[in-house]
Amino acid sequence: MPDSFYRDLGGGRFASTDHAQGAWNAHEQHMAPISGLLTQRLLACEPRDGMHLGRLSFDILGLIPGGEFEVTTAVVRPGRTIELVEARMEAGGRTAIVAKAWRLAGQDTGVVAAVEDPRIPGPDEAGPHEGMTAWPGGFIRSLEVRVVPGHRPGRGQVWMRNPYSMVEGEETPDVVRLVGMMDAANGIATRVPPGGDSWLYPNVDLQIHLHRLPEGEWLGLDTRVTFGANGVGLTSSVVHDLDGPFGRLEQILTVRKL
Repeated sequence: MPDSFYRDLGGGRFASTDHAQGAWNAHEQHMAPISGLLTQRLLACEPRDGMHLGRLSFDILGLIPGGEFEVTTAVVRPGRTIELVEARMEAGGRTAIVAKAWRLAGQDTGVVAAVEDPRIPGPDEAGPHEGMTAWPGGFIRSLEVRVVPGHRPGRGQVWMRNPYSMVEGEETPDVVRLVGMMDAANGIATRVPPGGDSWLYPNVDLQIHLHRLPEGEWLGLDTRVTFGANGVGLTSSVVHDLDGPFGRLEQILTVRKL
């Protein structure tokens, strides 16, 4: 088995491995690792010292096919202190994902720094999470998941990590590794079981706001799942590393009877 989610084929082309396999369909990629790869490409797009990731936005334009694909990047809004960078994933002649990142100039704001989100118990205080075994696919199998006591449908706190690099033969920055697991938030505290005679609730986007860059291999998710009465849902998480909260993520869901 490969020890990475992707292989670099050169010229902006990549190939997914079995570890990137999705949960809804066997022939698609999971959104989590591809969002990590797109983050890595956004970081490499005309980087400048002193600029920090503030927001990552991923719009999913359809099924994300496994196999070979291409990633292109561009600075779409240049600026001295604020800039917007875009990455596009294209496969089979169509665009599957559009990703954008706001990069902001760093400042020394230590005297006013404060975080209101509470810390969650760490992975050493959590136990095995059998609930994730309901999900198929290579990406879910790649995860080590631990659940904090008190977990219930629609509300839960978990920690997760995986042993794989994002791209074969390349170092994986911590922010790329952790962003590359965030889309799994939609599956950790489901309101109803996935598949069977139940419901589908895939997300059509992933929005991440970062007030600092995370460190380490463990991603903590403090997650709430809301289903509206009109077929629209929302998964919301405060994201943690071992030093505490570092941002938030949101996913809009299309909720439909299977």
